[in-house]
Amino acid sequence: MKPVKLLLSVILASAMISCAPATENQNEKKENAMNPVIENIMARRSIRQYKPEPVKRETMDVILNCGINAPSGMNRQSWEVKVLDKPEVISKLKAAMVSANPNSKPENVEGCFRGAPTLVFVAADQGYDFSTIDCGLLSQNIMLSAWSLGVGSVCLGSPIRFLMESPEALAILGFSEGYKPVICIGLGYANESPEAKPRDISKVKYVE
Repeated sequence: MKPVKLLLSVILASAMISCAPATENQNEKKENAMNPVIENIMARRSIRQYKPEPVKRETMDVILNCGINAPSGMNRQSWEVKVLDKPEVISKLKAAMVSANPNSKPENVEGCFRGAPTLVFVAADQGYDFSTIDCGLLSQNIMLSAWSLGVGSVCLGSPIRFLMESPEALAILGFSEGYKPVICIGLGYANESPEAKPRDISKVKYVE
């Protein structure tokens, strides 16, 4: 092989080798960008302003089915789920919570639901130590599947505090004996487009 051709071959081979990692990185980024699961996770936002119409029950059926297909310890499915989507039932629940919490302003009790027209209450089995983890996994499935269907959501803790002070409100929900409400999820069609909050990646470490 002539020296010039040999030199060109070496240069070309070196260029190909040096470009390989960059190509792999680009391919990985492209694959991530095209992955609908990753896109949905990264795009989801907590919604605190909603349009008034409730989520259609056909859509909710899909969302709830995704929820109960979350993993659970020993497949115990240690949760119960109650869905409120009728305005008169939600108003009755709020009124019971306001009545049972006289030291809180009524607008604080009612406002803790962020105006979501559909409410999902998740209760944990008090006889199983890891039930709250199961409930959390179910809730995340609900919120992610909702987002993929164009439905906004927000995970709420304040309603649980007010709820637990009201036997009347608990009776409206009608959870089985031994189950305690731990999470409330508000769902509806978003009336805002919030930006993502920053995440602290420094809290994630590999143990070498």
